[in-house]
Amino acid sequence: MTHDLSNYAVVKYTDSYYDQWNEFVSVAKNATFLFHRDFMTYHKDRFEDFSLLVFKKNKLLAVLPANRVGKTLHSHQGLTYGGVVLQSSVKFSVVLELFFHILKYLNSCKLEMLQLKQIPSIYTNYPTEEIDYLLFVLQAELVKKDTLSVVDLARKLKISGNRMEGVKRGRKNDLLVKEEQEFDLFWNKILIPNLKNKHNASPVHSLSEITLLKSRFPNSIRQFNVYHEGKIVAGTTVFETERVAHSQYISGDENKNVLGSLDFLHQYLIDVIYKDTCYFDFGNSNEGNGLKINKGLQYWKEGFGARTVTQDFYKINIKNYHFINAVFI
Repeated sequence: MTHDLSNYAVVKYTDSYYDQWNEFVSVAKNATFLFHRDFMTYHKDRFEDFSLLVFKKNKLLAVLPANRVGKTLHSHQGLTYGGVVLQSSVKFSVVLELFFHILKYLNSCKLEMLQLKQIPSIYTNYPTEEIDYLLFVLQAELVKKDTLSVVDLARKLKISGNRMEGVKRGRKNDLLVKEEQEFDLFWNKILIPNLKNKHNASPVHSLSEITLLKSRFPNSIRQFNVYHEGKIVAGTTVFETERVAHSQYISGDENKNVLGSLDFLHQYLIDVIYKDTCYFDFGNSNEGNGLKINKGLQYWKEGFGARTVTQDFYKINIKNYHFINAVFI
């Protein structure tokens, strides 16, 4: 394969590309609001941003949300998913060339490793696994594989008897699901205490951070609380993209099983709020870098008809970029 270097330019992101970047991800075939610069920068103090833009004859064809740690470039560690974001109409041969140039550029920057966190297929608007094939060519190492529990909302499976029992308890206890614009009650009364008590952990997003993100993406981040006799007993924070509603946080108080609060909430979201969406994503139940699965959590999610979609994480030796030259015959 012959590369016309004069046609391609790989550029490190600066604020001067803010509008161009955001306009691109708004129409890319494998992007969501998480790739908008206003989302990526809410925690910019934690990461050394090293995002890239790829141009061919001055036309933007791809971006790579990324951060640098030493001699490794990470598909941005502050995002749930990432990878190379592509123009909708781009064909395989161009993807091959632009990925070659990304790796060649990183090699010129004396970087040695690229860690890619692929976007799950349910989030893409068009087939977009060109990079997956090139990772095979590059002899990339699969270092992690998570399992997402996903409900296909156009072809829902029947909810299990156990989950329906919970839904019935919720009805019997006159539970109320209400969408809220504030996160304080859920964060302070339910989420933070639960994570502290069960895992000695804190939410990935602080209350101030999720409030800031809500102000920036008011239609994409939604909070649903469950109330019993006027008191909050459970809730979920949903990240809503074009094709997927994803429960970013799910938590209930100590009476969640007695009240049926989480079953009642999610049956309502799946059957009413998100019935016209393509997928409902409960997220992963993995632990131990993907090698272990929380069986009880997986069982609960599958009770709503969720089935498995995987997310792959790869490590690439950047110096192998020349392997791409031998693909076409």
